[in-house]
Amino acid sequence: MSMLNSFLSQTEFSSYDDFCEHLAIRVPPHFNFAYDVVDVLARTEPTRRAIVWCNDQGDERVGTFAELKETSDRAAQVFHRLGVRKGDAVMLILKCRYEFWACLLGLHKLGAVGVPATHMLTAHDLAYRFEQAQVRMVVAVPDAPLEEAVENAEHAAPGGTLLKMRLGGAKAGWHDFATEMATVEGQWTRPEGEAATQNRDLMLVYFSSGTTGQPKMVAHDFTYPLAHIVTAKYWQNVSDGGLHYTVADTGWAKSAWGKLYGQWLAGSAVFVHDYDKFSPMRTLEVCAQYGVTTFCAPPTVYRFLIKEDLSRHDFSQLAYAVVAGEPLNPEVYEQFKKATGLQLMEAYGQTEMTIGVGNFTGMTPKPGSMGRPSPLYNIYLARPDGTRCDPGEQGEMVIPADRVGALGMFMGYHRDADLTAHSLRRGMYHTGDVAWQDEDGYFWYVGRDDDLIKSSGYRIGPFEVESALMEHPAVMECAVTGIPDPERGHLVKATIVVATGYVATQELAHELQAYVKKVTAPYKYPRVVEFVEDLPKTISGKIRRVEIREHDEA
Repeated sequence: MSMLNSFLSQTEFSSYDDFCEHLAIRVPPHFNFAYDVVDVLARTEPTRRAIVWCNDQGDERVGTFAELKETSDRAAQVFHRLGVRKGDAVMLILKCRYEFWACLLGLHKLGAVGVPATHMLTAHDLAYRFEQAQVRMVVAVPDAPLEEAVENAEHAAPGGTLLKMRLGGAKAGWHDFATEMATVEGQWTRPEGEAATQNRDLMLVYFSSGTTGQPKMVAHDFTYPLAHIVTAKYWQNVSDGGLHYTVADTGWAKSAWGKLYGQWLAGSAVFVHDYDKFSPMRTLEVCAQYGVTTFCAPPTVYRFLIKEDLSRHDFSQLAYAVVAGEPLNPEVYEQFKKATGLQLMEAYGQTEMTIGVGNFTGMTPKPGSMGRPSPLYNIYLARPDGTRCDPGEQGEMVIPADRVGALGMFMGYHRDADLTAHSLRRGMYHTGDVAWQDEDGYFWYVGRDDDLIKSSGYRIGPFEVESALMEHPAVMECAVTGIPDPERGHLVKATIVVATGYVATQELAHELQAYVKKVTAPYKYPRVVEFVEDLPKTISGKIRRVEIREHDEA
């Protein structure tokens, strides 16, 4: 059975209003997810499956909670023996390798700080992260360019030295994970006294994906996993005994949303597909093969999925599908529903929090809307002076002062008091995202404040133009930005990846411009159209419009 009753006085709600009024998550003193959830499940239900894992080489594993306890105990011992102590930062660059879960839980048990990261980082990227987060150790997948980058960036670590451990065998200067795990006895006792973790101790540091500027260090404490009860139970709608698949590399903050915390609390196992290159066809195949019951992916993935022949795949076991990461174009929603019968339940959140706005269980989604505010944060829309917007009026999404520091909210930007203070000015947390709210309380995304296009006196949100373009079958992906213009201030520009079977021509550009004029206000149509092979994106799949703007200005 799930562990929800240990942390919730009420687990089921009759309506959204009931959910907002009565949701109450109990936070025990000295809560530590590894001990108080994983180890408890290992003791009470040792054979219960926690992870179903496979890769494209034909390997597969089913991990139980008993195994997770044993391997995380060993990992804690390994880290401790190598010199890692409570509060030390350890970077995990493990893609979707099975060892990630033992490592992260082992760090939780030790009280060390996990710093998940992507394998795509360069030496320059790593040096910045090593210095900013004061990284003491790196655990990495076997990858020669990555290992070389780590070694070239090591000078930026504290004292210019770095503990290094890799999967896949011994190498000069690197410890081997399997060897180290085999040489410890696997007995780890929960620390007490000063060595024990406190609720407000630092547990995770995520470098934000950075749609603008240098990545920020988002810090979360040991209570953070409990906020993902809302993520898993009331948004993803995972079932006790089910199998949930969130498409995300473990270097993304999205993996914390869908690959361990909330799902295990709600009784669901997590499915992990370890691949080198995303394939929409393969994703559909493994979902059917392993019986995935709930599914979560960013809009980028759904845009590729709907271009496949979905009628060839068995969706009989898939009961629920959700989407987050960027706004979902209504056309993608409609096509996925037509093919599968499933309504995509959209949500909005940030690395700095969990779900801030969502289409929660029991709600009727409105295609294109990200839903209604989560009771954890009570997000509202604010004018520049902080007053609340009226329905239909655009404003910045903010968290009110009485919810700053709520369960799941970040501790601040690690080692950056000025940036933290800026995000919390006037006592409220500023998301930097602009939306409007309809009469029913649903939020509709407009764009990042710095992505809005001001043209001939109009404020144009990129998302509404992108949604219009996505309705055209020739468009696989697109990004809308503004380029400087002496007469209008800015011109609307569309950067487009064409779908298979279409050719990028001037005639197609004219056709797309005419289409946008027809389906939305004519002043919003893209006066400039550029066709490209790929759009610039962050590691988590978000489009980097700032990169397009910088390229155009250069």
